[in-house]
Amino acid sequence: MGVVYIGDRSAGKTHLAMELANPKSEHVEVLSPDYEQLKRILVGDDITQGPKPTEAKASVYECRLDIQVRLPTGKKPVIVDWIDTPGEVWRSNWQMNNLDEWNRFLKTIRQSEGILLIIPPHRGLNFQSGVDVEQFMSQQQWCNRFDRWVEFFRQDCSKTRHIVICLNKADLFCNLEEEAARLVYNPYGSGMTWQQRHTYVLQRYFRPIQPQLEKINQSISGLAVRCCITSVYNRSLLEIPWIYLGSFLTN
Repeated sequence: MGVVYIGDRSAGKTHLAMELANPKSEHVEVLSPDYEQLKRILVGDDITQGPKPTEAKASVYECRLDIQVRLPTGKKPVIVDWIDTPGEVWRSNWQMNNLDEWNRFLKTIRQSEGILLIIPPHRGLNFQSGVDVEQFMSQQQWCNRFDRWVEFFRQDCSKTRHIVICLNKADLFCNLEEEAARLVYNPYGSGMTWQQRHTYVLQRYFRPIQPQLEKINQSISGLAVRCCITSVYNRSLLEIPWIYLGSFLTN
């Protein structure tokens, strides 16, 4: 039982995975595939074109990542199934017409101990000057879209014990250096506990969906939902969800 890495379309999953594989790591290292291999898989030969999107008519795309987290107790392996899906995967007609793909997707999810979900920002956040806010959903649209994840977790993730939800592209809506200094993981010194980090991020950035998060927690026995903010432009924030999973997943 490992971790499933999944998220909304255009949330930045590919960029996050590529940056996580960057050799300039702190506590989290991607052992396989390495940075250059992953770049070829996700971008192809022409890096100027950016990551390849999952096309609407494409099959479910899977990639395995072997990650190692350095903890005070030693190095902890984390096996990750990265599942990228076309947007149509949530429609009942797509599921019926692609039953084998859908069942394979569900099988992987249902066997996972942890899920790392990447979601994009919304227009209700305090964006930095110069950001084109019209490219993002309204806060209400964002909340409505999250309802899909709530039902999915409740119906299909009964064996999952840790769900980490990452509000990505934090560089667009907060001061990265200040938040990273506040939330930084320090294995040998003082700092926030995991619960304190979660509570701070929840109240500051996830308040609109707090009732939905409580519904997830209440519906799955033994589950812990944790909230994070991430960005490819700050390694400390990028690593925090993976360090948490490495700290609490069973061997």
